[in-house]
Amino acid sequence: MDTGELKKYIKGDRIIWAVLIALSCLSLLIVYSSTGALAYRKADGNTTHYFLRQLFFQGVGYSAIIIMLNYIPVKIYNRLANGAYVFAIIVVCLGMAVGREGDGTGRTIPLGFASFQPAEIAKVAIILWVARLLANNQKDPRLLRIAFTKIIIGISIICSLILLVNFSSAALLFATTVIMLFVGRVHWKYLVSLLIAGAGLVVIMYFAAPYLPDKGKLGRFQTIRGRIDKFINPETEAEAKKGLSQDDYAMIAIHRGGIAGVGAGKSKISNFMPSAYNDFIFSIIIEEYGLIGGIGVPLLFIIFLTRGGIIIRQCNRTFPTFLATGAVSIIILQAVLNMAVSAGAIPVTGQPLPWVSLGGTSQIFTAITFGLLLSVSSEIDKEAQKEVEENFNPDGVLPDEDIALIKNENG
Repeated sequence: MDTGELKKYIKGDRIIWAVLIALSCLSLLIVYSSTGALAYRKADGNTTHYFLRQLFFQGVGYSAIIIMLNYIPVKIYNRLANGAYVFAIIVVCLGMAVGREGDGTGRTIPLGFASFQPAEIAKVAIILWVARLLANNQKDPRLLRIAFTKIIIGISIICSLILLVNFSSAALLFATTVIMLFVGRVHWKYLVSLLIAGAGLVVIMYFAAPYLPDKGKLGRFQTIRGRIDKFINPETEAEAKKGLSQDDYAMIAIHRGGIAGVGAGKSKISNFMPSAYNDFIFSIIIEEYGLIGGIGVPLLFIIFLTRGGIIIRQCNRTFPTFLATGAVSIIILQAVLNMAVSAGAIPVTGQPLPWVSLGGTSQIFTAITFGLLLSVSSEIDKEAQKEVEENFNPDGVLPDEDIALIKNENG
């Protein structure tokens, strides 16, 4: 396949594509490095097993993006939004009923070759659904208030279900929705009330946790309180008796990395961390690549945020605007959460670094989120090209006013 033919399929913002490829290269390097101990535990010592697995799912992800760009118009997502929301509710309930405990990610549904995480499809479904409601009710303030009410009810239902197994994913969905509501011109007083209600719920959960069962669905509240307590006061005698935790090892990895890093593939801390290849992968990146990794990874996401903002500003229709806003917001927020946890800036959340951490179906749904943004970018490019073609004069004759201007300039 030549370059010209390839460009027919690789559409959308080229810089976002460059960020995606850079993150892929980093992902394959760091997954191979950080899964050595895991390979000996679960893959009979085959150290390339998880590297190849990551390569496979990223390949599937890229295929999904290309299909989205070439065969699915953005308007189709508007039509699918309600169905996607209902399907997400069903899958989340199914995960709670028959799912198993995942590694810090709540309930997962085993599929044999991979584990399906219901929260991942909920992330995509919420973006589509909220974008549809906001886009279809922008003309009338009264309709926008009704849409706001529907969104609050809908997000409360799905977040309440996810909250029982995965607090951080529920918080991520909530924060993404707030940003989309802000861009959707919902009055600030409603947004402030929403933020106060969210903060109040966290406070209630924290103080109610000791009075709730420490097992079953409500046992997650105990976990949330414990993580907050450890973050606030990590020097307690009880914590000291537990020994080093993953966030402690993350701090050691960052300290070992220093300025220059210990070198690619030379991480030692990853052998002691169960989630070195997932929730704490950023600390392993810094251990191996030092300041270059510590600055380079956030810089890639800053570039992504900047280009995403440009795409949003270029949109001239409501649904693509809100769709791009949701896609950019959820990827950036998740990246910030992951890096902040590794740096010890916030309590442990269990969120992977988008497109970098080891994953299966999560890689595919992250790719779909990137694909939504690239689809919007691609349609903007098509509209711009169409406008140029409509205004193009094949005879090379300038409009009358331009001819007159040239004559005047020439005297």
